[in-house]
Amino acid sequence: MKRNLLKNDGVQSLLASLACVVLGLFLGYVVLLLINPAGAGEAITTVIKNFLTYNKPASQMKYLGNTLVKTAPLLMCALAILFAYKVGLFNIGAAGQYCAGAALSLYAALGLGWSWLPCMLLAILGGALLGGISGLLKSYCNVNEVISGIMLNWIVLYLTNMLLTTVKEDTSPYTLVLSHTNPSAVLPSLGLGALFNKNQYVGLAIPLSVLIAVLVWVVLEKTKFGYELKATGFNKNAAKYCGMAEKRNIILSLMISGALAGMAASMLYLTGYEQWQCSTSSVPAMGFNGIAAAFLGGLNPFGTVLASFFIQHITAGGAYVDKTMYCAQISDLISSIIIYLCGFVLFMKHAMNASIAKREEKAILKAKAAEQTAGAADAKKGGDQ
Repeated sequence: MKRNLLKNDGVQSLLASLACVVLGLFLGYVVLLLINPAGAGEAITTVIKNFLTYNKPASQMKYLGNTLVKTAPLLMCALAILFAYKVGLFNIGAAGQYCAGAALSLYAALGLGWSWLPCMLLAILGGALLGGISGLLKSYCNVNEVISGIMLNWIVLYLTNMLLTTVKEDTSPYTLVLSHTNPSAVLPSLGLGALFNKNQYVGLAIPLSVLIAVLVWVVLEKTKFGYELKATGFNKNAAKYCGMAEKRNIILSLMISGALAGMAASMLYLTGYEQWQCSTSSVPAMGFNGIAAAFLGGLNPFGTVLASFFIQHITAGGAYVDKTMYCAQISDLISSIIIYLCGFVLFMKHAMNASIAKREEKAILKAKAAEQTAGAADAKKGGDQ
């Protein structure tokens, strides 16, 4: 019974994820010990506690809201990675598609004065078109989606900077404050902000991202369309032989993945929580952190919801580490170690399966040996008679 339970894919994903989390926290603690042993215990506890560092429940709720605000776009990026991976593709271009979503939604909001819904739809369209470019290159030119995705990440980053420079503040490299410039472009609160001590940034993005996770699961696991996409990913030649449009499916898969990543950016920037820095020279980490969240969640949409919250939780918690004992970058280092180890979930599952198979093989050999011994004893007994 216990072995059958350990063979369950969901149980394996959960155990592998927990092992990676524990190992990551332990290595982070070791790093803190090497830098300054005196404050290591308190520092790693602070990372884990995050908003619970505050004593007042009202403050805890407010900063929990901030964590959830950034969890929503991370979850969407993770779903973008997951969707592509489930159909046999690796969308490392999610970071660029995220940039496209940020550029189009912010320009539409700040430059054109649109309301939040068309801004979000434009971000989705931008991400989908960018994903479609990688899909077309893979389908018709046999260009690996990883190569085209990486190249597009940097192209779109600098195009984003160029476009948003037209709607930035005069005295800073940041875009205009959304709530002051165009309040109609701010995502509706739906009354959720009141639950988090009147946190103005909490709103539609949080429940919508969870709803999208459910929708992704339904599409991939319960529809003919999802089955065709996965079949094409497993073997496009076999899918073509069965009458499936393999090229169309590859393009559609990357377009849907890109749309999710583009939507992720709109879920963050249309809350007004952050402004885009037009002088940025590095691709946003959100798209790459989505890879870790997807794998930590066991490549399951529901597991990805929890994994996205955890990664954002420790990332935000790292900001509260005592800066008098550790440098400001230590929080990013600890978060990076844990996020890096999230990529080993599949390895952990492979190790668990190998261990189970080895035990089963030993049990079978032991049973055969016992059977042979019993047979030899019976033969000897029959001979004596």
